Amino acid sequence: MTDIRSFDDSNEARFGDYVQLLKPRVMSLVVFTALVGLMVAPVHLHPVEAFSAILFIALGGGASGALNMWWDADIDAIMRRTKGRPIPAGRVQPGEALAIGLALSGISVVMLALATNVLAGALLAFTIFFYAVVYSMWLKRATPQNIVIGGAAGAFPPMIGWVAATGSISVEACLMFMLIFMWTPPHFWALALFMKSDYGDAKVPMLTETHGRKITRAHVWWYTVALVPFALAAGFTSIGGPVYLAASVLLNAEFLRGAWRIWRRDETAAEADGYKVEKAVFRFSLIYLFLHFVAFLVEAVLRASGMGGW
Repeated sequence: MTDIRSFDDSNEARFGDYVQLLKPRVMSLVVFTALVGLMVAPVHLHPVEAFSAILFIALGGGASGALNMWWDADIDAIMRRTKGRPIPAGRVQPGEALAIGLALSGISVVMLALATNVLAGALLAFTIFFYAVVYSMWLKRATPQNIVIGGAAGAFPPMIGWVAATGSISVEACLMFMLIFMWTPPHFWALALFMKSDYGDAKVPMLTETHGRKITRAHVWWYTVALVPFALAAGFTSIGGPVYLAASVLLNAEFLRGAWRIWRRDETAAEADGYKVEKAVFRFSLIYLFLHFVAFLVEAVLRASGMGGW
């Protein structure tokens, strides 16, 4: 259980602290990918229903963030990158964060089920549980593969968006899930290679700490290789098409090139040039995911005009 030994009662929380508790940067990815999943689905919701679905999925993402910050407050207080967060900084009490996380979880799940369908609500509930319990409370501190399995939580939003529209899970929804799921490890580990972290001090078994940087470099390459078939396969489904496939081929070729350079790179040389390759690959990984989902949207627009698809 989270143990925060001191709280500064005079350090009053501001509205921004409660927003930060919901991890708005992560929530933006949740909203975008869920919106794409909803918009490319073959069933189109009424605009009010669609807005409600995205709102409640976003609230569910925020609930996950609050629960994660509540549980991780002890290690957040140790690490330089996170010690300024609202709970370890003493601006929000742990009990407040827990209450907010639980309240938003209940509201988002129930309202999504009412606004769309029960399966979408159940999938959102499972996503919150997975991130807060399976990843935060169990995997994060138990295995260096934490980011791999835990990445599933970030991969569910487009599937939830699809299910909110259609009421069912399909191959297309699964491939959008796998695109994010397999993208997360090389994206995160590219960052870990150049970020000076203090996970070791917090006793969090990140791969760079437990297996070293050389093994981490190999993992970036092999997970990128494993990602490619899922990204390309989506191009041959109802949400893909020639535009998506052309974009995916180019994006995957560049991602593979960058991952290969990371794998074959000497650590001493990398440190000497300030990890330029690793930083470039990390930045490209953000563009890579964003453009894949933009390509899904382009294909949806083209299909609606009678010009897209196969």
